[in-house]
Amino acid sequence: MDIMFEDGNFALFRDGFLRTVELSAVSALFALLFGTVLAAFRVSPVPALRTFGTVWVNIFRNTPLTLLFFAVTFALPRLDVHLSAFSFAVLALSAYTASFVCEVLRAGVNTVPLGQAEAARSLGMGFGQTLGLVILPQAVRSVMSPMSSIFIALPRNSAIAGAFSVSELYNVQATLTDKGYAIFGIFLWIAIAYLFISFSVQQLFSFAEKRLAVAR
Repeated sequence: MDIMFEDGNFALFRDGFLRTVELSAVSALFALLFGTVLAAFRVSPVPALRTFGTVWVNIFRNTPLTLLFFAVTFALPRLDVHLSAFSFAVLALSAYTASFVCEVLRAGVNTVPLGQAEAARSLGMGFGQTLGLVILPQAVRSVMSPMSSIFIALPRNSAIAGAFSVSELYNVQATLTDKGYAIFGIFLWIAIAYLFISFSVQQLFSFAEKRLAVAR
């Protein structure tokens, strides 16, 4: 239990914790934005956009995240794309998570009665206006619970970044293990940190769900 307070380990743990939070937050933001765009593509009346959305989701949902990290970390530099290890991690996590966000939002869109879209079109709204002003606001309310599961899993998924030179919690664990500290004590602190992050995300979504709830 004294591991965190020996030889500057607390500063190492703190920096790894904050890096995990930063990586998760940035990746969540990009995944939410891109996942929303993909969901719009999936329900678009334009065949090319629907095909793009379908292909993206099928590829990235069925690709192991570790393999995706290898692809962005080692393949992109060969294409003369040079980014920091943190940026590569954000790219991999965002692309992967966006495919799940897309499917959850699409499922929410399917719960909105068809008459809502028809009424919007009868008022002269285009596809973009109908989706953004009528459909998505209702869809989001119905998918807060499954959406929270995606973003609760994201910080744990970010642990893979530790194997690709990102100084987050998993990397802290590897560093402390190399110093010869007891494995149980190290993993206890790491588990508490991930539990705290997951609980915070869950509370955030619970608050948002209550705020977005509609009295019936």
